[in-house]
This record gives sequence, C-alpha cells and structure tokens, in this order.
Amino acid sequence: MMKLPAGVFRPIWSGLAAAISLACATASAQEFPSKPIRVVVPYAPGGILDVVARYAAKNMADSLGQSVFVENKPGAGGIIAARQVASAVPDGYTVFFVANSDYAITPALHSTLPYDPKRAFAPVTQAVRGYMSLIANAGVGIRSVPDLIAKAQASPGKINYGSPGNGTMHHLGMELFKRLANADMLHVPYTGVAQAVPALVSGDMSVMCATMASVAPLIKSGQLTALAVASPQRSTNRPELPAVAETLPGFVMESNMGFVVPAATPRPIIDRLNGEIVKALMRPNVLAELQKLDVELVVGTPEQFGEQISKDQKFYKHLVRDIGLEID
Repeated sequence: MMKLPAGVFRPIWSGLAAAISLACATASAQEFPSKPIRVVVPYAPGGILDVVARYAAKNMADSLGQSVFVENKPGAGGIIAARQVASAVPDGYTVFFVANSDYAITPALHSTLPYDPKRAFAPVTQAVRGYMSLIANAGVGIRSVPDLIAKAQASPGKINYGSPGNGTMHHLGMELFKRLANADMLHVPYTGVAQAVPALVSGDMSVMCATMASVAPLIKSGQLTALAVASPQRSTNRPELPAVAETLPGFVMESNMGFVVPAATPRPIIDRLNGEIVKALMRPNVLAELQKLDVELVVGTPEQFGEQISKDQKFYKHLVRDIGLEID
C-alpha cells in the first residue's frame, strides 16, 4: 500500500470535510424551511417584544409558506428562554427575539449564567429600536429636565424614583441620570411595570424612566408629565419633547431588539432568515404599527447587529460596574 507523505492526509481530509460541510449547509438552506419555525420571546404576551415578534412571524409565514409561531417563555428575566434556545438544534427552526436587556444587561448583572452570552448565539438582524423617557407625576411640580436636576440637587435623597425592579433598564437609566446630573435620588423598586406606573400616578414616587408605550394614555389624560426622551436627539415620533441629552450630553437609554439563533446555525440559513425578517418588517402596514409603538425600524446585516450587541454589552458592563450593582 502506498503511503502518503507525512502531513498530506490531514489537510486533504480537512479540506474535503469543509467542502462536504459547506455543501450540506447550502443544500439545507435551499430546502429551508420544510417545517414550522418557532420564534421564542423571553417575556409574557402583550409587551413590545411580543407584539413586534408577532408582526414578523405573520408576514414571514405568508412569504415562506410555512407556519411561523411565537412561543412566549417568560421567567428569570429571560434566562430560562435563553438557556433553552442556546441548547436548541442549530437548524434555523428556533429563532430568539431579544432586547439588549437580555443580551447585555443580564450578563452584566449575573456573574454566572447557564449559557455563554457572547458565544451561544449568532445574530440575524436587528429589528427595532425604542428609547426610554423621563416621566414625572403631574402634581409634583417638575416640568423639565433642568427643573428635576435643580430640585434633586437642592434636596439630596428627597426625590424618589421608581422602577419595575433592580437591574431593569428603567433602574439603570435613572442611575445614569443621577451620575451625569450629580444628583442624589432615592430608588423605590417595584415588582413590574404594572405596579410601578400606578405608584407614579398616585404620587408614591415622583419620577420614573419608562417607555412611552407604557404611559402615553396617562400623559394624555394629564396625570403624568413627559419631561424628555432619552435619545441622542429629538425623536421623530415625538418632536415636541426635548432630548435629555440637550441638558445632559451623553445621556442615551435605548432599547435595541433583534433576532438571533443558536451559534452553530449555518450561514446560508442565517442569510435566508435575515432576508425574510427584513422583508416582513418593512411592509407598510407593519411600519405604521411600529410608529404607534414608539419604536423605529433598524433592520440590517448580521454583522451590523453583532456590532450593536458588542457595543451594548460593553456599555452596560461599565454602567453596572460603576453603579456597583450585581444580582447574584
């Protein structure tokens, strides 16, 4: 039997294996999808993440000719859903719709997780972006960001702010505000938005960092006052509101939401999902609904979403460290 020279067999076999793997991935992408696709949402039905996921799923199903269904998997601040998706078969039939609270804040708060937040998932596309806003009880006499800063600096620790819980974006947004404004305010954590917003209305707390979608009717009724939006500049959705950054440069609290899949999902399948999701969310009827939710469409390539994920992870890691907050 003829022997190959040393070092020849391995590269030939490696090249053959890579070619076979690529051919299989390409074939799988051409056949994809051949069964229903599951979109996992790590929260209960009714929130922005859930609503946007359902818009995408419905329009994807129409285009693909396959069922695309949303599975709500709440619990442990998204950790239960993330662990399930991280261990799912990487074949494109399990898609995870997440926000930066899941891929950036949770890893910053927890020293250990049952999955690797940087390696367990592959980005598909960012979907939408929303911004938090500073909201005040209408009866406390706070009408603007400079007004809030002046009152907080004049009476350190006397103005209280609420949140849906420790480590939420609402909480971290107010902590960032305190640092940039050099103001001391008291944090009152609640067990969710459904408990925190009524406390703001009743006057049990004075201010809150919240999404417009959760308080818009109360602002319209005059029970709450919108002070400013936490975007880099004024929002096109609400141009009448100043940006917090006009008073405190650098203050931005954005909620980035997008689709990821288990890390080993073949790139041709990721590209197919990317194209279908982008197409689904760019339909005029969906764009109109997104505007009602006070979010903007920011679809793009997997690489662009990967860059946004890295940026958010660095931002919240530093913010949580500076605050000295850890949930574990």
